[in-house]
Amino acid sequence: MATATFIPVEEYLHTSYRPDVDYVDGELQERNLGEQWHSLVQGMIVTIFKQHRKDWGLRSLTEQRVQVTPGRFRVPDVCAVRSTDPIIPILNTPPVLCVEVLSPEDRFQRTLVRARDFIGMGTPYVWIIDPESRQIHIMDASGDPVQLRGDVLTLPGTPVHISVAEIFEEIDEAPTA
Repeated sequence: MATATFIPVEEYLHTSYRPDVDYVDGELQERNLGEQWHSLVQGMIVTIFKQHRKDWGLRSLTEQRVQVTPGRFRVPDVCAVRSTDPIIPILNTPPVLCVEVLSPEDRFQRTLVRARDFIGMGTPYVWIIDPESRQIHIMDASGDPVQLRGDVLTLPGTPVHISVAEIFEEIDEAPTA
């Protein structure tokens, strides 16, 4: 059984990891990076937010370090912040939204732990998207994921509305192997 190597937070903050990793109470945790489905869904969400950034008043960020507690840093696939928020190296205030796109190796329960860290810091909503099954779960302050039953994702209190079909559009148009 391998033992975890603990590093100080300052070392984490001053080291570049390729790809970036989560830092959880002194331990580095690898993030499962996606295959093409993961990348396409992540890119589409960012594209949609960028197309509507002025109307929605939100800026989308990919793989941005977010300090969820003094000893925890998570790296969501996508997050959205208010356009009026200052640009800073590491977010230490809650994003409006964090999005986790599942990779084939991801376990839903592990992703819930990550999502609850975002909710715990005050992020009002987390979307968990599974490109393979097309299931989308929404988590709010309750901390309980609820499967999306409709065909539009919204962010209450904002003008954000995204068609689920639009998220998967590029995948649906591509030839299958």
